[in-house]
Amino acid sequence: MSTAFPSRPRQIGQRRTFAIVASQYNSEFVGGLVDHCRRELEAISPTFSIQTYEVPGAFEIPLLVQEVAGRNVDAIIALGVIIEGQTQHAALIASAITNSLQQLSLTHRLPIIHEVLLVKDAEQARVRCLEEEINRGTEAARVAAQMVQTLSAVRTSR
Repeated sequence: MSTAFPSRPRQIGQRRTFAIVASQYNSEFVGGLVDHCRRELEAISPTFSIQTYEVPGAFEIPLLVQEVAGRNVDAIIALGVIIEGQTQHAALIASAITNSLQQLSLTHRLPIIHEVLLVKDAEQARVRCLEEEINRGTEAARVAAQMVQTLSAVRTSR
């Protein structure tokens, strides 16, 4: 596991809208990601509007991301946890999600932050989703805010 962690971006004073699309499956772990993500976005800027949407499982995340991308949002954060089993099913799901989210981001020219985690077991999920030290929900919030700032700067410098 990488221990490199993005630092908190400078506070953003502008009103921004973020959407979180989260899987209900493995809810204990995904709930930790969502909670940490929301707290970090609120710490970066209390003026952020944060909308949270839930889908049944990780495979459904890209479809809802596509719907939300057509609305007035500055970034979308996709959160989910897939725990590997004894077959290739988890890897196939994770690969499909990764490819779909990347394509949606490029098509909509919108930051779509991918934190749908593929982990080996519940212990790996706990460390990444429930712990404070390296929480992927916190990381996703920081990346989303930084990407919104960077894209805004690039787009206004044209």
